[in-house]
Amino acid sequence: MKNIIFTVFAIAIFLVSCSSDNNESVGNNSEVNLIIKFKFDPNQERLNNIGQPSTIPAGNAAQSLVVSRMSANYIELAPTPFTALGQGEILFQGTETTQGGSVAIDFQNAQFAGNNETFVTIPLSEVAEGNYEWVRISLAYQEGGINLIANGIEITGTLGSFVGFNNYISSFNINGSTFTVNENKLQGFWAFEALGFTSQGQAPEGATTVPNPLFNSSPIPQGSCIVTGEFSTPFTITGNETEDIEVVLSFSINNSFEWTEVNNDGKYEPAAGEQVVDMGLRGLIPSVSN
Repeated sequence: MKNIIFTVFAIAIFLVSCSSDNNESVGNNSEVNLIIKFKFDPNQERLNNIGQPSTIPAGNAAQSLVVSRMSANYIELAPTPFTALGQGEILFQGTETTQGGSVAIDFQNAQFAGNNETFVTIPLSEVAEGNYEWVRISLAYQEGGINLIANGIEITGTLGSFVGFNNYISSFNINGSTFTVNENKLQGFWAFEALGFTSQGQAPEGATTVPNPLFNSSPIPQGSCIVTGEFSTPFTITGNETEDIEVVLSFSINNSFEWTEVNNDGKYEPAAGEQVVDMGLRGLIPSVSN
């Protein structure tokens, strides 16, 4: 009889434990999140630094970088066009370091996402309630494919471009080729690999396009690469959300890789002395779904 009572008691404890575990699991899974995704669109409008439609200057040529992954260092929601940088709702701040001297983005600890991939997930309980008309994102690094001519042959290579304000880089890898840097690099540093051939360089200061339609009401520092985009309707956080919300940040890659032409054929020929002048993304359109 004692054995039977002990067995029933043990089963009861097990069932209570399972019930408690299940309740805890439900509680943990009830957290709703703000999910930030990246999208890269070669057909999205090509903008200039002040958010106006932009054409390719005479003497230059361009192509759409086929972005495979991108990193950002800062994301902020702004309630109005007059919200100063840093005074909105800061959703994400990447790791920074002074290892290379001045404050710089710590590339070795960067987060990445590809096309239609999640960059960061934030509990909605950590996002302030309110209406937000704009989003700002400080880009750090982008990597993708470009076409070029080498020895008279058209090939495809991979470009890694550091578009952040300042970047501490120990080393990085493109297609199995390692680039060792161990110092800070300002916006516009780039590296390239194709068929085992590698090169690297620095675009001119201030040449990287950073669209900001709020340049009059809410300017950004030169060289910061903080791209600004407007929601089609204000994005509202009520604090009563019961489902995850996705915000897709769609970036224009429309002719985003630009160079000076030596041979006027619209094809990138580095051996001919054609120089990279711009690697900036060409606009941002945020959208919301849940």
